[in-house]
Amino acid sequence: MLQHNNNTEHIQGVGPLIAQSSDISRTLKQQIFEHVRGAGLCARVDISSSLRISPASVTALVNELIQAGFVHEVTTPPREGEPIRGRPPVSIAIRKDAFFVAGIKTNDKTHTAVIMDFAGNMLGSADIAHNSASRGANDILKEINDVLQMALKESGIKQSQLSAIGMGLPGLIDCAAGKVIWSPMLDQQNIALAAMASEVLNCPVFIDNDTNLVTLAELWFGKGRTVSDFAVVTIEHGIGMGLVVNHRIYRGAHGVGMELGHTKVQLDGALCRCGQRGCLEAYVADYALVREASTALTLDPSEMGDISLILDRLFEEAKNGHEAATTIFKRAGRYLATGLANVVNLFDPSLVILSGARMQYDFLYEDEVLQEMERQTLDWQRTRPDIEVHTWGDLLWAQGAAALALSELTETLLSATSTNQ
Repeated sequence: MLQHNNNTEHIQGVGPLIAQSSDISRTLKQQIFEHVRGAGLCARVDISSSLRISPASVTALVNELIQAGFVHEVTTPPREGEPIRGRPPVSIAIRKDAFFVAGIKTNDKTHTAVIMDFAGNMLGSADIAHNSASRGANDILKEINDVLQMALKESGIKQSQLSAIGMGLPGLIDCAAGKVIWSPMLDQQNIALAAMASEVLNCPVFIDNDTNLVTLAELWFGKGRTVSDFAVVTIEHGIGMGLVVNHRIYRGAHGVGMELGHTKVQLDGALCRCGQRGCLEAYVADYALVREASTALTLDPSEMGDISLILDRLFEEAKNGHEAATTIFKRAGRYLATGLANVVNLFDPSLVILSGARMQYDFLYEDEVLQEMERQTLDWQRTRPDIEVHTWGDLLWAQGAAALALSELTETLLSATSTNQ
C-alpha cells in the first residue's frame, strides 16, 4: 500500500550497511530487505545500483516484500523550491508496525529492557535493581518478566504483540543452542534458559553473551554499521570481546569463542576467577583492581563491600598522584595493551571499540597504553586500527539484545518467504 509520508526525513536506518554481499547464503530478497533497513528509506533504482541487481529483479522482490507486509511504499516530497512534475517519487521503507521485539540485558545489579518496532525504533524502556547474588533461573526469569512489563507499559505495546525477545547475560552462552553453560548470575550450569524463558514469557527468546550484545548494538546503531570487520573489547567485572567479520558476529564453532579475558598474558601469574592463572582478566578486570587496591589503600575488611566505590576511590587517589594507586592502573593498562595487540595481530580489524563501565578510568586507554599496543603489534606497513572509547550504559546493551531479536526474527521471516532468486 502506498502511504503518504510527510516526515520521510526522520526515517533513519539501522543495521549494518552492506553495499554488495559476498555471502552466498543471503538471498537477494534478504539483501534487499537489509539494504532498505540500513538506509531507512531508498528508491528501487538505488537498490538496483547499490546491490548490482537488475531493476526487474528488484521490482519483483520488493513486491514480494510488500505483499508479505515487511516493507511499504512511501511518497518522497520534493525538496524545498523544487517544482512538482508528474507522479511524486516513491521510496521503500520498513513497515515499522509489522512486528515488535524486546531486548533485555541483565547483570549483577540491574535488569534493563527495551521495546522496538520492526524498523529498530525504540518505543520504551525500563530498568530495575536487584540482588546481585547468584540464584535459580526461575527467580531471574520472574525479575526479567517484571522489567519487561514495565517497558511494555511505557511503550504502549501489549505482550501478545511481541514476536521475539533477545536476552543477554554474562558468562559462557551457547547462542545457537539457547543454553547457558556458565554464568555468575546463575547457581546452576548447562541451563536451557532460552526455552525456559520462552515458556515463561510466552514468546520466542534468543540469548547471547552480553559482550556480543554490545557488539550487536555497535553493528546496528553505532560506528560499526559502516565497518565490515571490527572488534569490541568490554571491561567490566570481567574482560569480554565481540568480533564482527564481514558484517556478521563471529561466535566460534561452539558459540563460546572470543574469550579475550582468558587469554594468557603471564605464565603461572595471578589467579583468575576461572580457576586458571595468568589470564588477562586477572590483571585488568574490576575484581583484579580491587584486589590490588585493598593493599595499596590499606582498606579495612569492612570497607570491601561495594566494588564501584572502591574503584572510584582508587581512581581518585591515582588522579591525585598516589603512587601505588597510579601504579595499579598503569600496570593494568600495560596488560590491556598486550591483549589489544593480540587482537590486532590475530584479526587485523579496522576498528577496535573499548566499552564498558570501567572505561571511565582513562588510565586504561591513555596514549601510553595505545603506544604500547603499537609496539607489540606486528608492523607489516599496515595502518593501526582506529581506537574508539564508548562508555555506554546498560540501555545500549539492551538495544543490542533487541537487535539480536530483530536479526533472528528477520532470518525466520525471510526464510519462510524465500525464493531461489
